[in-house]
Amino acid sequence: MRGKEKGAQAGRVMRLENKVAIITGAGSGIGRETALLFAKEGAKVSLAARTAEKLEEVCKEIEEQGGKAIFGGCDVSLREDVDELVNKTVNEFGRVDILINNAGVNMDALVTKMTKEQWNGVINVDLTGAFNCIQAVVDIMLNQGSGVIINASSISGIYGNIGQVNYASAKAGLIGLTKTLAKELGKKGIRVNAVAPGFTVTPMTSMVPEKILEMMKDKTPLHRLAEPIDIAYAYLYLASDEARHVNGAVLSVDGGLTI
Repeated sequence: MRGKEKGAQAGRVMRLENKVAIITGAGSGIGRETALLFAKEGAKVSLAARTAEKLEEVCKEIEEQGGKAIFGGCDVSLREDVDELVNKTVNEFGRVDILINNAGVNMDALVTKMTKEQWNGVINVDLTGAFNCIQAVVDIMLNQGSGVIINASSISGIYGNIGQVNYASAKAGLIGLTKTLAKELGKKGIRVNAVAPGFTVTPMTSMVPEKILEMMKDKTPLHRLAEPIDIAYAYLYLASDEARHVNGAVLSVDGGLTI
C-alpha cells in the first residue's frame, strides 16, 4: 500500500517542491502537522523545538514517507540557538525559502496577578522569538531575492482575551511585525503574512476547562474547534506560489467565531 501511495504522490504536482522550510514549534500540534504536510508537498524541512525528542519522531515519519527532514533543539528566545538552527539548515539544504514562526507558549493570568516572569516568558518566545528567527534568515532570503515568512498570531491578538494580556500583546505585536515587514521586504521579493487561529485542539488548549471549549464551540458557526491540520493548510496556502500576491495579510482560521 505504501508503494502505491508513493507512486500516486510522485504523479501529482507538489506545491512546495524543492523548497526549504524552517518550522519552529514542530514537535507537536500545529507545528507537527505543518511539518508532515509540507514534506508531503515536496519541501525539505528543518524542524525546531525546545526539546528534540518529539522532533526525532516527526523526522522519522517524514523520512519513512520519502521526505527529507532535519531537526534540532532550539529555544527561539535565544538568538544563539536560532543562529545555530539556521546555519544547520543552510549547511544541509543550501538555502531557506520559508520560515514558519509557529513556536509559542501561554502563561495565563489576570493583569492584577500576572508576574513579571509570566509576562516576559510569553513575550520572549512568542514575539521576540519570531523576531530572532526573522533576523537570522532575512539576509539569506535577500540574497536569494525571494522568501516567505509566516507568523503565528491568534484571534486573541486581534480582539483581546481576558486573562491573556501577555499572550494577546505578543500576538498583536506579531501582526504589527508582519505588516511592517511586508512593506519593508515586499519590494525585495519576500512575502510576510500571518495566520490567526481560533481555538484549536492542541496540547496548549488541553489546559483550558472543557466547559470553556464547549462554549467556544457553540459560538462558532461551524460548531467545532479547529484541528491542527486546519491551520497547517493555511500555512501551506500562504507558503505556496498560489499566494504569490498575498503580502501583509492576517488570515483568520477560526470557523467564523469572530464574525
